[in-house]
Amino acid sequence: MLVETAEILIIGAGPAGSLAAALLRQQGRQVVVLEREQFPRFSIGESLLPQSMEYLEQAGMLRAVVEAGFQFKNGASFMHQGKHTAFDFRDKHSAGWGTTYQVQRGTFDHILANEAERFGARIRYQHEVINVNLAGEKPLVSVKNPAGELYQIEAGFILDASGFGRILPRLLQLETPSNFPVRAAMFTHIEDHIGHDFDRNKIRVTVHPQHADVWFWTIPFAHGRCSLGVVAEPAFLEQFSGTPHERMQAIVAQDASLNELLSKAVWDTPVRQITGYSANVASLAGKGYALLGNAGEFLDPVFSSGVTIAFKSASMAAGLLQRQFDGEQIDWHEEYSLPLKKGVDTFRAFVESWYAGGFQKIIFYPGHQPEIRRMIASILAGYAWDSSNPMVKETKRRLAALEALCSPQ
Repeated sequence: MLVETAEILIIGAGPAGSLAAALLRQQGRQVVVLEREQFPRFSIGESLLPQSMEYLEQAGMLRAVVEAGFQFKNGASFMHQGKHTAFDFRDKHSAGWGTTYQVQRGTFDHILANEAERFGARIRYQHEVINVNLAGEKPLVSVKNPAGELYQIEAGFILDASGFGRILPRLLQLETPSNFPVRAAMFTHIEDHIGHDFDRNKIRVTVHPQHADVWFWTIPFAHGRCSLGVVAEPAFLEQFSGTPHERMQAIVAQDASLNELLSKAVWDTPVRQITGYSANVASLAGKGYALLGNAGEFLDPVFSSGVTIAFKSASMAAGLLQRQFDGEQIDWHEEYSLPLKKGVDTFRAFVESWYAGGFQKIIFYPGHQPEIRRMIASILAGYAWDSSNPMVKETKRRLAALEALCSPQ
């Protein structure tokens, strides 16, 4: 069997993989990326957070993204039973970008992959990793090409950016149960025909009028289209019968404001569903490998944190690999896993509070001081690693205190 060598092997050409490839190529590393699918391909996770812009800038990809003409985004709005609140990400506690984009991920991911290739990464589409052996001095990866032929790559280091494919967690038995209840998402793209009174510069999150743990996303794109999704426990979605379109339209109809907003929409794209997407792993790094983004841990789509975590992990891993290839001894647990998880755990606390109802009370509370709103806006904008923000430094205590303040007496 043919055996190749690569300094860095990246599994997956999505945002984490492409960004890591670009950063590593700038260091002069030899990078091979294996992608199971052919780009462009459909994906969700379409509402970026401003923190992401820092990493696109670092990787030299920002100009390509800006020139693609995606929908500008400056914040998030929330609706529930006639109540409305909005956060402008430019008015936040943390320094850094306050604006970003809402993107069709098929196009966005393809742009990033093309940029990685521009920097010299070799991307092989429709090449599937089928086995990984860590017993030797270097990881040995078995791969199947589009013709069904097998070959192997001996890699100096592996970065798993396979997203929901979770290649290394599956092959190395790293997966552990998530502490979140199993939830499902139904989603589609529509030609929205929304009127001019709608702020297309913000993602809209609509809470179901009777079920606080059921919510909808409305993500406006450029050119009059948007992404529409609903997240709920599977039993809720299974109450509705008919075709996937009919089921989703019936769910949307349960919220009067959302139903009116989309009353002229053209449903022209198949409705998809994923179930049980939240996941944990026993370790984010080990001998010869590290997990990036969703391959390591995925929380929930409610705060659009997925791409930000993917970029953060890619940037951190690339920086550590530069030092490791320069001869330093790197403690991946102390220098990668623990710092990365600090921000992930901040997002986790907000997700848990959202589904428990506490964070919903907080965001709809009308009497917050401006600085409290700025602290919250920073988290919603992706700055979950900024320890100067009290909402990051003492997340659970601050959330509990604010929930008590905002609860009816």
